[in-house]
Amino acid sequence: MQAFIQHEGLVVPMDRSDIDTDQLVPKQFLKRVERSGFGKFLFFDWRYLNDNYDENPGFELNRPEYRDATILLARRNFGCGSSREHAPWAIADYGFRVVLASSFADIFYNNSFKNGYLPVALTEDQIEDLFQREKKYRPYKLNVNLEKCEITDNYGLKIDFTIDEFRRECLMNGWDDVGLTLRFEDKILEYEKTHGIQ
Repeated sequence: MQAFIQHEGLVVPMDRSDIDTDQLVPKQFLKRVERSGFGKFLFFDWRYLNDNYDENPGFELNRPEYRDATILLARRNFGCGSSREHAPWAIADYGFRVVLASSFADIFYNNSFKNGYLPVALTEDQIEDLFQREKKYRPYKLNVNLEKCEITDNYGLKIDFTIDEFRRECLMNGWDDVGLTLRFEDKILEYEKTHGIQ
């Protein structure tokens, strides 16, 4: 998993609440077993006009000024709905490194850290301020520093945020569940050796 320490990126505003996992990745794409390649399905029903992948020109991600966005700005209850892991896979595969919202669904939030990008919950006032700044300073970039737990821009903004220390350490080191286990590979091998496990 890619480590996250600091990221500066273009912000795409998605001025919506309750963006659920069925919008993030519709059910017809859940049959795939690999974790990669889900980026093209992200927001499928909003992003495309049909099953031929003809783009909806009015959708945020399809607008030319947001093509290179790596920070997604949304409203409350992001990632609600079913617990499908495909939703965070699609966010990461598309190229987002940060998702900012005033709240997240618990399961989606937890799965985000295991996929190498940072979900940050801010207050509704802070989120509103970011939407206003994006309109005013477009193209708008933010710098998100996980080491300092702060968000800054080039116009005097500084927002401190909090992240569980264990999740912060895992993300900064690029440790998913497998990576966490492999930190103890020498002890695992020693255990297998002393217990005759092949």
